[in-house]
Amino acid sequence: MASMTMIQALRSAMDVMLERDDNVIIYGQDVGYFGGVFRCTEGLQAKYGRSRVFDAPINEGGIVGSAIGMGAYGLRPVVEVQFADYVYPAYDQIVSEAARLRYRSAGDFTAPITIRMPCGGGIYGGQTHSQSPEALFTHVCGLRTVMPSNPRDAKGLLIASIENDDPVIFLEPKRLYNGPFDGHHDRPLVSWSGHPLGEVPEGYYTVPLESATVFRPGADLTVISYGTMVFVSEAAAQETGIDAEIIDLRSLWPLDLETLVASVKKTGRCVIVHEATRTNGFGAELTALVQEHCFHYLEAPIQRVAGWDTPYPHAQEWAYFPGPARVGAAFRRAMEN
Repeated sequence: MASMTMIQALRSAMDVMLERDDNVIIYGQDVGYFGGVFRCTEGLQAKYGRSRVFDAPINEGGIVGSAIGMGAYGLRPVVEVQFADYVYPAYDQIVSEAARLRYRSAGDFTAPITIRMPCGGGIYGGQTHSQSPEALFTHVCGLRTVMPSNPRDAKGLLIASIENDDPVIFLEPKRLYNGPFDGHHDRPLVSWSGHPLGEVPEGYYTVPLESATVFRPGADLTVISYGTMVFVSEAAAQETGIDAEIIDLRSLWPLDLETLVASVKKTGRCVIVHEATRTNGFGAELTALVQEHCFHYLEAPIQRVAGWDTPYPHAQEWAYFPGPARVGAAFRRAMEN
């Protein structure tokens, strides 16, 4: 085992796959010589050469479109969209081409591409560096959408994504790149070097796609969450004293419905927490699934905690960000009913 940040774990995953499979290539804006804006690919070009790890123009549609073509001819491209907020020029390529290629060709062609995107707020990125657009991708048939919350899962999920023959949207919560964050912006800042590291197996391993995990066992209520909100939910459980069982989805879609249903049937109460905008967010689909599969076991209405229905406001970062106080209030509402 090695102690790593999420950045280091992601880099290790790409290193493993570049070494293991000559068909794996990595490219995107500044990912070559510079090593990426968050340094996730630092050193990989020097190790594997400019034919395997290289820079691309500022053209998200071109980056993703070329990856689809390369994937159809046997390569396994791992491309980086520098921020999830920048993916929209590539949305047509993702939805109309990558997601449908296997269906359109009756399985003769696939798009084994992995699209990495830093997402989420908590770093004062404002409207164009803080978005969480997962609902735009979970809605699309033919895509897989993944969001890890810790270094071990990040490495194993990224390796599994690269090996998968379907296109994978790999969302990386940038607030977790250097360590966990409980949402308490009101406490003294801890330097990046002071954050706890994660224990990560060395070498090759995978975390199965479509597998959720019980992040924190509990008996009072079930929390369904992912990414940064897993740690915020844990802080809320500690501060309220409510014995919450926290499910970390890891794979948003397809998801591990069996794990969710088993937990909600056990606790009888459910709180869904995500950072993205509330209306038509992924939490609405989760709410529907819980209602459909657990209706007769529910002892209280399902609660949702999410970002407000506004763009991410730079000046009001922490009013938008769902912190432990808002999550804890939802816990109490679920327990009172």
